[in-house]
Amino acid sequence: MCEKVCKSVAKCVKSLYILRMFGFNTPSIDSKGRIAIPARYRIDFKTQNQNEIVITKDPQYPSLKLYHHSEWQRISTKLQSLQGLDPIVRNLQWTILGNASVCEFDPTGRMHVLIPSDLKEYANILDKNRICLVGMGNKFEIWDLENWEMRQTGGVLATEILEVVLPESVKDMSF
Repeated sequence: MCEKVCKSVAKCVKSLYILRMFGFNTPSIDSKGRIAIPARYRIDFKTQNQNEIVITKDPQYPSLKLYHHSEWQRISTKLQSLQGLDPIVRNLQWTILGNASVCEFDPTGRMHVLIPSDLKEYANILDKNRICLVGMGNKFEIWDLENWEMRQTGGVLATEILEVVLPESVKDMSF
């Protein structure tokens, strides 16, 4: 009886565990256009049984967002529920949902993630050997190293590209 309770509690605790991604990494892109998720995050993906990630465009910057499957489910469901007749909301839906690419990987392996060529082009990482993988808690941002440095040091990308007032329905969302 005690063993069953312990297994049940362990399963419950595991389901409450939240995959968090923090930190700055500069992984290389291999000859096939893939990056490997850094080793320190692999155990979390494995523990959470996450074997899918979603990569999509960032609506504000020439960078990409990388979400684990359960976080993507939350964000995409909320985006889909917004009023699509609002042109700003619709543009966000097109950018984020319309450009999403699902990538499966083996969480016990090297966790290679293939970035589609159209997304690499958008983020200016086509012929780059090194990129930036920036952990933002519930997601990673993927940046071209030069664009990231401009963003951090006050270059052209330091100002917000999104020059419109967001609708109230979008202000509470985290992309």
